[in-house]
Order: sequence, then structure tokens, then C-alpha cells
Amino acid sequence: MTTLAHRAGMLETENAFTVLQRAAELTASGRDVINLGIGQPDFPTPDHIVEAGIKALRDGHHGYTPSGGIAPLKDAVAADIDRRYGFDINPGNVQILPGGKLVIFFAAMLTGEEGGEILFPDPGFPIYRSAIRFSGATPAPYPLSEENGFAFSAEDVLSRITPRTRLLILNSPANPTGGVTPRNEIEALVKGLEDHPHVMVMSDEIYDQLIFDGNAMTSLLEFPSLRDRLIVLNGWSKTYAMTGWRLGYAIWPDMMLDAADKLAVNIHSCVNASAQFAALAALTGPQDCIAQMKAAFQHRAGLITDGLNALPGFSCGRPGGAFYAFPNITGTGMKSAELQASILEDTGVAIIGGTSFGEEGEGYLRFSCANSDDAITEALGRIRNWLEQR
Repeated sequence: MTTLAHRAGMLETENAFTVLQRAAELTASGRDVINLGIGQPDFPTPDHIVEAGIKALRDGHHGYTPSGGIAPLKDAVAADIDRRYGFDINPGNVQILPGGKLVIFFAAMLTGEEGGEILFPDPGFPIYRSAIRFSGATPAPYPLSEENGFAFSAEDVLSRITPRTRLLILNSPANPTGGVTPRNEIEALVKGLEDHPHVMVMSDEIYDQLIFDGNAMTSLLEFPSLRDRLIVLNGWSKTYAMTGWRLGYAIWPDMMLDAADKLAVNIHSCVNASAQFAALAALTGPQDCIAQMKAAFQHRAGLITDGLNALPGFSCGRPGGAFYAFPNITGTGMKSAELQASILEDTGVAIIGGTSFGEEGEGYLRFSCANSDDAITEALGRIRNWLEQR
């Protein structure tokens, strides 16, 4: 009997897409479903970006592009980093990829192997763990606690590093919690990492422009001591409402550039040309769309947090960034997965159970703020009525 390779069984999934599929099935059956599960902006891609992609097709950009991305886009990424942070990035260290997930997998495959371990946040984006397991390394979660605003503790993370640690994954602002790690913790971590030169660092900064008042973005790029072992993940999906365009980028240290390029050539050859020209227009064109979307997400974060705190058995702190709320639901007496399923089936509101993001997510749910005020209000009303009837 034919069987799959052992490593195939190491892959996990992203439950948001499972919930999205079930929500679509319910909608097809005639149910009115409000989706607060999937993490994608409800805004359309701005017109000037769409037009740039269309123009690229009309101008004949239909063929292969360089494996690492077209030069003007790599230059624009470096210029954007310089404009926003004042950091000098070599465009040659930028790699354009079909989505940020490939950065995670490339980083895991290039650092992880049997006998090694990779540290990652829990609760955290589920693809971290999946990529780590597939690489052959041992997943080593470090907890993010509600009491700490779902920020990591530098002391705790550093205490978990061993001679087997190959890579440390960081994410701030964070999915699924909306937590933002304060600068003092990041500085303490960077200082402590000087004692662990064998550890590579991957900073997932995909939500770096969706950070709310009272918080500030601290990019790992600003610390010279990490530059020769730092991988940065970023992209266009969240910032410019371009999830379906499948575009992300990595900034690699010199030592990893050649291997990352070979992975790209072997796996996807290159990113489609029209999407790259759209991404170029995103970085070089008007930026007011970012401020508009961020203002909407910040408003909705307040709306959803206030509404969640009014639900029986729920409590929720205000997120510091991204577009998620991560309420504590232990007061309901139900487990996360059970409550997720019951709310979807009984009320038609799609949300994600906290255990989809790791063991530390038990007792929580993830609500996406990426929907309209009316949809959020209606969804919370349905859940409140359902809880009260129970």
C-alpha cells in the first residue's frame, strides 16, 4: 500500500480557513453568516494599486521575473524602510515572495533540522509551529500571557534558549492577540541575545503599520547587533488590503541570501509580474489609504472590545495593534473549540477558538475587527442573546 512520507504528517493547518469553509457552507444553505474569523481587511485594494496591476498586464508583463523579485520593487522596499524607520537596507537583501508564509517556511527549513529546536510564541500564528515541525526541528513554544498584555517577557524567552536553539520567532503587533511588546522588553531581549550568537532571529512585522495610539512600533532592524542573523517578514496583505494578491517579502542576512534564492527557484520560480507592479504602486503611491484603514481598525477594536466586555462570561483587554481582539471566555465554562463551533452553528457568527493558535490559547477566542461596525454590532448582539438563553 502506497503511503506518504513521514514529513507529510508533520504539516498542520490554519483553522481560520476551516472556519471560512464552514461559514461558506452555511451561507450556501441560506444562513446569514457574519465572518469575524478570517484575518483579512474588508476594504478593497486601493484603486491606484489595482490599476497598476492592470497596466502591467496591458504593457506585456506576462513572463517570468527574477527569482528574488523585480529590481524596482526591491529598491522601493528598501526606500520604504528608510522612509518609515530611517534604516539603511541593501535592496539586494530583499526577496519578494508569494506571501509571508513562505518567509516562515524558508526560515524554518534553512535553520531547523532534527536535533535542533525553534522558539515561537504561544498563542501565535499557527503556521509557525507547522513550519517548524516540517523542518524536522522541535517546536519550543514560549507563552504570551494576558496579564502581560500578550507581550513576550525577554527574561522568559532568554531562559528558554539552549545550545539546540536554532531560531527565535517574534511577532509584534501579534496575531492572534493584538498584543504589542514594549520597547524595553525588546531592548532587553536584544541585549540578552548577545550571549547566544548561535541563535537566528525572525521578526514577523506584517502588522507594523497597524499599531494603535499609545503603542509604538519597534522594528528589530534598528539593532545593529542582530543584523547578521536577523530575518524580517513583511508584506502588502494587511497594510494595503492585498491578501488575494499573494505578496510578501523577506529581508535576509547576507549568509542566507543564496540559500533563500535557491529555495525560491525550486519552489515557485518567481512572483507574478503584475502583482509586483501593483506592489510597487502601493509603496510609491499615495499612503493615505493606510491611515484610513488603521483609523477604522482602531475604532472597531474599541467597539468590539466594549461589546465583548458586555457579554456574560467574557472579558477583553483593548488590543494594541493588528486587527484582532482576544477575549478571555473562561467565565462561560466552555472550552474554546466548543464555544467556537457552537457560536457558528447556533448564531451564524464565525470566530476562531484560541487553541487554534496553541495550547496557551485555551480559554480565549479570536475576533477579527476587519468587518463593518454594523456587522460587529449585529454579531455581538447575536452572541449575547445566545449566551443569555443558555
